[in-house]
Amino acid sequence: MERLAEVPDPRDPRGVRHRLAVVLALTACAVLAGATSLLAVSECIADAPAHVLEQVGAHPDLLLPRQVLPAEATVRRLLARIDGDALDRAVGRWLADRRPKMTATAARDRAAES
Repeated sequence: MERLAEVPDPRDPRGVRHRLAVVLALTACAVLAGATSLLAVSECIADAPAHVLEQVGAHPDLLLPRQVLPAEATVRRLLARIDGDALDRAVGRWLADRRPKMTATAARDRAAES
C-alpha cells in the first residue's frame, strides 16, 4: 500500500470517494485472482471478503449503512488516467523491497565471478 500511495492521483481531490492506492490494490488483487476484464475486476472487488477490504484500507462510508466500493466505471476511468510510468516505478520498488539482501560475502563472490 505504501508503494501504491506513491502513484500520483490524477483526479481533482474534491469528490474523491476512493483513495487511488485502494483502487489499485483491489484491482491488483482481482487480477491476481484471475480477473481478465474490467467487468470481472469490478465483480471481484464487489465480492471481496471483509478481511481483504480491511487490509487494503477500504473503509466503510460512515454515511451509508453498507460498504461502498469502486464501481467498474471508477476503475476504468482511473486506470485510463493514471501515470503508467509512475505505477511501473512503484511496482518495481515494491519488488525490489522484497529481493533478498546480499551479504558482503555473496556480493564479493558475485563480483569475482564476473
